[in-house]
Amino acid sequence: MFRTFVSPVLAAVALSALLFTAPSFAATVNYTASLKGSSEVPPTDSKGTGAVTATFDTASKKLTYSVTYSGLSGPATAAHFHGPAAESANASPVVPVAATALASPIKGDATLTDAQAADLAAGKWYFNVHTAANKGGEVRGQVMTK
Repeated sequence: MFRTFVSPVLAAVALSALLFTAPSFAATVNYTASLKGSSEVPPTDSKGTGAVTATFDTASKKLTYSVTYSGLSGPATAAHFHGPAAESANASPVVPVAATALASPIKGDATLTDAQAADLAAGKWYFNVHTAANKGGEVRGQVMTK
């Protein structure tokens, strides 16, 4: 009799645990940006172009990115994600790219803070590539969900 009583009790406890435990679901969000001189603030007359593709894992808060560019006035001297900023404004770098990783394609990752993740999700980040001729940035693109 003990055995027939324990099985239903264990089943009820297991079901309760499943129903009342808040599940944690991770999501991967895809981002993209199109880099061009006319998007810089102020705009440049650069013939350079580029593209950013990125994924953000909401559980680990890890941003993984790849950036390609071509046609710049010279070698890249710096590159960064900046924010928070609207398309018409400038902001400080929030995720810099190492000086040793500036050749196209740029690949990297970073773990974001909650505030950074919120700004990224709100479309308040941009990426730009700097050159000697365009110290403030030669090509830029606002990072948006794909």
